[in-house]
Amino acid sequence: MEKRHKRMDIWQLSMSLVKDIYQLTESLPRSEQFGLVSQMRRSAVSIPSNIAEGAARQSDREFARFLLISRGSLMELDTQMTLSDQLHNTELVGQLSNKIEHLFAKLSALISKLKQQR
Repeated sequence: MEKRHKRMDIWQLSMSLVKDIYQLTESLPRSEQFGLVSQMRRSAVSIPSNIAEGAARQSDREFARFLLISRGSLMELDTQMTLSDQLHNTELVGQLSNKIEHLFAKLSALISKLKQQR
């Protein structure tokens, strides 16, 4: 069975981001385990998961809808990282912000391309 999402740059970038988020959240205080850590990890995992689910759908319209959900999760994560930085002064946030901006641009470009093909 071919898994087209695994060949996609956006899926690979988002998987890399998930690993980075797990690394970042390891450095947060234990008191955040069921709050910010849990939320950040859930948001991060949602991004490649929705890309994969959308890629398996029958139409470009459905795929675009799942990409929009991924992009929403990406912005949730961005907000949570900003909060994490404000509360705990985490060093990785600046580096990950660039990664998030890059992924956001790629998701937006693919969404636009899919919408034009309708």
